[in-house]
Order: sequence, then C-alpha cells, then structure tokens
Amino acid sequence: MKLLRFWPWLAAVTSGLLCAACFPPLDQGWLCWIALTPLILAVWFSGQNTRRRWLRNLLLGYVAGIAFFTAGFSWLGALGDLYQNFFLHSLSFLLSIYLAVYLAFWAWFAGLIRPVSFVSSSRNLLVAFLGAAAWVTHEWIRGWMFSGFGWNGLGVALHRNWPLIQAAEFTGVAGLSFVIAFTNLIVVAVPVRLFAETKLHRMRPHFDLTLTMIALVALFAFGLHTVQNPPPTKTLRVAAVQGNIPQLQKFDPRFTSEIFDKFSRLSEIALRADTPPDLLVWPESSMPDPVRDQNSQSYQFIRNFLASVNSDLFLGTLDFEGDHDYNAAVLFSNGGERMQFYRKIHLVPFGEYIPTRKGFPLFAAIAGTWVPGDFTFGKDYAVLSLTNDGIQIAPLICFEDTVGELVRQFVLRNADLLVDITNDGWFLHSAASQQHVANALFRCVENRRPMVRAANTGVTCFIDQFGRVTQILRDDTGNTFTEGVLTGLVEAPQTRQLTFYARHGELFAQSCALVTAIAILIVVALRRLGRGD
Repeated sequence: MKLLRFWPWLAAVTSGLLCAACFPPLDQGWLCWIALTPLILAVWFSGQNTRRRWLRNLLLGYVAGIAFFTAGFSWLGALGDLYQNFFLHSLSFLLSIYLAVYLAFWAWFAGLIRPVSFVSSSRNLLVAFLGAAAWVTHEWIRGWMFSGFGWNGLGVALHRNWPLIQAAEFTGVAGLSFVIAFTNLIVVAVPVRLFAETKLHRMRPHFDLTLTMIALVALFAFGLHTVQNPPPTKTLRVAAVQGNIPQLQKFDPRFTSEIFDKFSRLSEIALRADTPPDLLVWPESSMPDPVRDQNSQSYQFIRNFLASVNSDLFLGTLDFEGDHDYNAAVLFSNGGERMQFYRKIHLVPFGEYIPTRKGFPLFAAIAGTWVPGDFTFGKDYAVLSLTNDGIQIAPLICFEDTVGELVRQFVLRNADLLVDITNDGWFLHSAASQQHVANALFRCVENRRPMVRAANTGVTCFIDQFGRVTQILRDDTGNTFTEGVLTGLVEAPQTRQLTFYARHGELFAQSCALVTAIAILIVVALRRLGRGD
C-alpha cells in the first residue's frame, strides 16, 4: 500500500520517458497520442487531501520535465566523450533543470482547470482546448526565452506522418502540438466519463470524442489533398558534400591538406557527371581558415578549385572583421568572381558564445574549454542569388533551420530554396543529427519551400516542400555517418507565394498564450470569489 502512494510520481516519470521516446533515437512518434496521459492522471486524480495541491502539481510536472529533457537530449553527453570531460556528460541533466520549469507550469495549469465532473461533452472539450492552448504556450515560450531551445515540441513527433503535418503551413508546429495535447486530454476525460456514466446508469452522446476523431480525420484528409495537388515548380540540380571530418581535426593545421583533398575529391564526383550541378554545397565551417582572407590557405584553395568549375559553390567558413568573429557562409558564383556573404544570426548559447563569460569569470574559465571565444551575432537576413534561373536561397547555418521565426524572414525576402549547412560532429554518432532533421523539416511545410542540407557528419539530405525527405546520403550499411556526395534534383516553387505562417509567423502560438493568460485570470478570480475573498 505504501508503494501506491508513489504512483503519481512514477506516472510523471513515465510521461517524461514516453515523450522522449517519441523522438530519435527510438522515434516512436505514435506514443505522442498517449504520452501525457500518465501525468494528467497524476495531476487530476492524486493529492486531493494535499494542503498545497498546486505545488504538488508543479512538482509532478517538474519531475516529468526532468525525465523528458534528460532522456531526450542525452546526446549532449557526447561532448563529454569528445573532450574527455566528466562534467560535460551531465549536460542534458543540467539543461533539464531549467527546461523542466516549462512542463511544471503546464502541470500546474492542468490542475487549475481540472473539471469537477466529466459527464459533459462541452466541459471536456473546453478543458481540452484550454489545456492544449497552455501546452502550446509553454513550448512557444521555451522557443525564445533566454535565446530559446525549442527542439522536440510535441508536434515534431509527427515528423514522419506527412499527411498530418501539412496544417503547419497555417499554424507552424504549434498547431500540431495543440492537436496532440488536446487528444491526450480527451483520451483521459472520455474513459473517466464512461465510468461515471456507468455508475449513474445514464449514457449521453460523446461529442467530445466524436469531434476529436472528426478533427483528426479532417487534418489527415487535408494533408492528402495538399500533397496530391502540388504547385508548379522549377528544377535545380544540387550536389551536397559530406566530408565526415572528426570535430577535433577541422581546425588542426596538421589536417588542412587532407581536408582540401577530401572536398576536392568528393566534389569532382558530382562535377564529372554528364549534367554538372547548378549548386554545390559544402557544410558549415568546411574550410579550416577564413576564405575571405587572401593570405589564408583556404582562400588559395577555393580560387584554384573554382578556376575550372561552372557551378555555384556555397560553403561555411569563419569570418573576421576587426575584433569580431563570425560564423558565416559564402556563395561563390562566376568562377569565384562574385561572393555573397551571410553571417549567422541565431547563435547557440554555450556553443558559439558564453552569455555569462564576463559576469562569471570562474564559469567562463570552465566553459572556455569548449568555447574559447565568442562569435558575434549577424544582423542581416541576406538572401543569396544563384546564377541559375534567378533562384534565391535562404542561407541557414546549423540550428537556424530549427527556428521558424528566423526562417520565415528569409522567405519574406523572396527566398525560393532553404539551404542549411551544419556540423553536428560535436555530438559524434548520437541521435543529435536525427533530431536535428526531425525539427528542421517543418520549415519546409511552414513556408512551402524545399530544403537542401549539407552536414559534416550527417544527416545530408534533400527535403521537399511537404516535409518529406526525398534523398538522403547513406553508406552501404544504411549509416548516415559517412563521407560522400548526394546529387539530385530539387523542385523550387515557380511563384513566390507566401503561406499564412510565412506572413504571420507564430500567430497561432501567440493566440494560445493570450487564451492561457485570460483563462488563468478568470479561474483564479472565480476561485477567490468562491472562497469569499
């Protein structure tokens, strides 16, 4: 009997682990439809006699968040293997201490709106609507607060279910998270209602379940219709090179010649084809020193390489200007005579800069092991023009392809094609690269633009405007952690039509946040009136 007292906490942990299992490496997306139910049951049906039940609900959500984010982002521990640092193995847990706060808020809110009775369809639908709005709210805030880390929103669990994700062109991933959270709440409410009606010997129509099922079928049908009626496109031949260069060798002068030889050799495979690519893409920081510095080895290598190449070349490079260092990308056209630059806007905290470097010298000294200096934030959403048929590309670097609000800024500036260059080599052969792609492909659906991804160690792939991975670089065993070149055709839109999401961004998520704030004010006010305060 004593063990039964712990069931709510075990339920909270179970929800966290089920949520983590929705994403790579397990990638069991179907679990998202029930992942929240143990936590909801714990919040709604335990601790009735607890003096501060609201605090208990907060803690239940926090425990679920610790389990979710520690397990889901366990790949951060690969940095400990890379740098042989014990402290870095605990990064996922340390990050979860902060991120779990958001899930704690949702559990508190779920307790706040718990219905007294479950026998009303309209009440159950209202509770599910408010709970889903609150879920979207916490994911949205997590995506921008303190620079943001919005990976693995619940809607991302549907990344392989291409019919259901097409609604993201209106709502972004937030709309998919709303549907999943809504369904989880209904999944709990309906059986409880059936049990109550059985005891009362009084059955009513279950409009709550019926309407939920109709909504899911409608979303699926909309997705099928959208994909079967694609807009007109124009074809671009692209080759993406994956060098598979170990992270600790990328900027080591002893490996400079080897790096040059590898990119030259792999690129020649695509360039020798009967129809050479219009665009050749190399990954983030592919060159060991700045290509704009005329005294650098990379500059000389690129000049020699482009002397006999007619394709445009897009690559990642370091860039220096005065006292500022940038993570940058450059597009070479016309044999290298024309250069277009982009400097990364969305830098990764504790990866590309240390936010507390000046304020906390001791921490800065420790963090300096893996981030010795800070990059400077870029400012311009520079859309780069290809020489082929006037196609313009959105130059994205690394995790920028996971930030919806950033990507749409390029589309608003007439980008036809999203090109992401990334280096997930920091995380070795972990699930980081798979999760990266799962989060990134929604930018294609949101904006109806295809994406080319060139990675250092994986995953290099092409994604169409419906979020489907059309080609992916693998070796003979199916492994994405390999060197090679991926060549194929990418279909860019003929007309630069803007989706609702491209025009309005996270309007749906912001509306959910407004609804959540109003609901909190109303419920708190009603409870105070009920107590006679």
